[in-house]
Amino acid sequence: MHPSHRGAAADRAPRAAPVAQAVVVTGVSRYLAATVAARLAADPRVGRVVGLDAAAPPADVAPQLDGVTTVVAEPHRAADVLADLRADVVVHMAVTSRPPRADDADDDAKERNVIGTMQLLAACQRAPLLRKLIVRSSTAAYGASFKDPAVFTEETAPRATPRGGFARDILDIEGYLRGFARRRPDVLATVLRFAPIIGSAADTTLTRYFASPFVPTVLGRDPRLQFVHLDDVREILHEAVVGAHPGTFNVAGAGVLTLSQAIRRAGRIPVPVPEQGLSAAAALARGLDLGGYGFDQLDLFVHGRVVDTARLVAEFGVTPRTTAEAFDDFIRAHRGGTVLPATQVAAVEQALLDGIRRIRAARPEAADVAG
Repeated sequence: MHPSHRGAAADRAPRAAPVAQAVVVTGVSRYLAATVAARLAADPRVGRVVGLDAAAPPADVAPQLDGVTTVVAEPHRAADVLADLRADVVVHMAVTSRPPRADDADDDAKERNVIGTMQLLAACQRAPLLRKLIVRSSTAAYGASFKDPAVFTEETAPRATPRGGFARDILDIEGYLRGFARRRPDVLATVLRFAPIIGSAADTTLTRYFASPFVPTVLGRDPRLQFVHLDDVREILHEAVVGAHPGTFNVAGAGVLTLSQAIRRAGRIPVPVPEQGLSAAAALARGLDLGGYGFDQLDLFVHGRVVDTARLVAEFGVTPRTTAEAFDDFIRAHRGGTVLPATQVAAVEQALLDGIRRIRAARPEAADVAG
């Protein structure tokens, strides 16, 4: 059963028994947090919903905030905001995985993710009415390396220190959250580790990667990937607010797609390059402000990542769309773009392979070294 099947019944709940008096959602200048806040505002069981962000929602996001009061304030002012609102639930969505732009330093991303979370947790520490805290996290917490197990559970620790700044941010954020939980055991804390988000309305580094007509891949690697549908992300966050689900949960669609399968389903052309070449391409994309990808994405394309979601299904009572279903919804939404039929994809792939064979035949010594 998809989570959306539960949403309609939840929306018919009577107003007489509110499950949250005042909900604060951080990060509402971004689409996902804005739509989560609006969904909560539409639920008669939820009282006031306030969107908190250091920046005002841009023109393309503001219309999504129907029924939501927005407050523009820096993270260090969160304590005043929570006190004024008498907030009893906080949904922390102001965690971004976007790689830095050419004019954006890694330190700036850490400031937003880690320092911003520390300031919010300090505010939550001083909020006497707070009883529930939900934090958006990521499966990037497990890292991605050749030492990884086949499947990660919530108890699995990273086998190697992640190279990517976002993964390290997530580890720091969850560490600070554990400290908060020890100081405020009266607050129910829920951590949701989301797999890469995809779907018809998702606009992320990963969706832009698969939307490109030519998709660079790491030569000799075909990692296993999992995705979670954007609608399921919203539903599970909503359930975390109206229900009671303490603990840490992996959130992903069942099943896997290898990178080559995903590229073929999207009707794109894979372009195998050495790992160093993909790193250089990523650096060039960032330098041109093309929304490139960082070490977090590069390591995912080399090693992949698969997580177990049994705890989520058992605790929340919902089953997200499968990874394949989520990816297919993304594909359908991009049919207007440059999508090539399978026969043409196969022809281009064969031409690439023939070219590689010709190069090796002309330079046998290079082939021996590479082999």
